[in-house]
Amino acid sequence: MFAERVNAAADLLAADLPAADAARELASRFGCSPRQAHRYVQRAGRSGHVPVPAPAAVLTVKLPVPLIARVRAHAAASGRALSAVVGQALEEFLARTHRDDPRR
Repeated sequence: MFAERVNAAADLLAADLPAADAARELASRFGCSPRQAHRYVQRAGRSGHVPVPAPAAVLTVKLPVPLIARVRAHAAASGRALSAVVGQALEEFLARTHRDDPRR
């Protein structure tokens, strides 16, 4: 929802709508406070459009306890969420597997 609102603010700013008017429009459109709408406009002014994250779902898998401990330690040491570390590892594995598949 954050990305959707920042992107809407970026669109309003790109249409040359003054920041105050853009904030009022966002507050009306999304039912948020004018103060929060102003924050979305500020963020859009700094960075423009932001990527919209893909929907997430829960996946339960059984892994060896030592592997879980290593992944958790890595996530903590890198300051990242466990889901982010596991997701990146799976993305890299699947990309490598696809690239190395001789049938492709």
